[in-house]
Amino acid sequence: MSSRASKLFVISGPSGTGKGTLVASARKRLPHLGLTVSATTRSPRTGESDGKNYYFLSEEEFSHRVESGAFLEWAYVHGNRYGTLISEVEAKLARGHSLILEIDVQGALAVKERFPDAVLVFIEPPSLEVLRERLSGRGTEAAPELEQRLSDAKHELELACHYDARIVNDDLSRATDELVELIGVYERQ
Repeated sequence: MSSRASKLFVISGPSGTGKGTLVASARKRLPHLGLTVSATTRSPRTGESDGKNYYFLSEEEFSHRVESGAFLEWAYVHGNRYGTLISEVEAKLARGHSLILEIDVQGALAVKERFPDAVLVFIEPPSLEVLRERLSGRGTEAAPELEQRLSDAKHELELACHYDARIVNDDLSRATDELVELIGVYERQ
């Protein structure tokens, strides 16, 4: 019998803060954590595959699923729709293990309304200047998209006060240690 309690952890923060890398690093140390695959209307990036990185849906299919109540949360982010399928969350939690969701800030706040015991963790960049460098260095956005992401980041940083914990991702090893410790504390409660 495990001494861990099943918990729903929600990781979010501005684009470019390294959420995916941080979650992957934490999951290497905490392999019991389940991870859901989100759905999106955006096109796959090089190397991404359907069902592994995201469920890539057409606008029509996404709308159909919204209308049928299939999403725990969904939102427009950077001109595309992203959402978490309820079936993904329920399947993972039903196994009695903790689950970690990596979703946008709007979605995280919606999850907290539906699952008040969810633990929201906000990942912050060291500064907006560092965030700009990270986003530029990815080379995945044109200048207008980059500026939109930075504008969105400023707004998202204002919402960090609604989270249970905040982690500055300025050093992956330190940030991973902090996230792993935080998850352990909540699972022991």
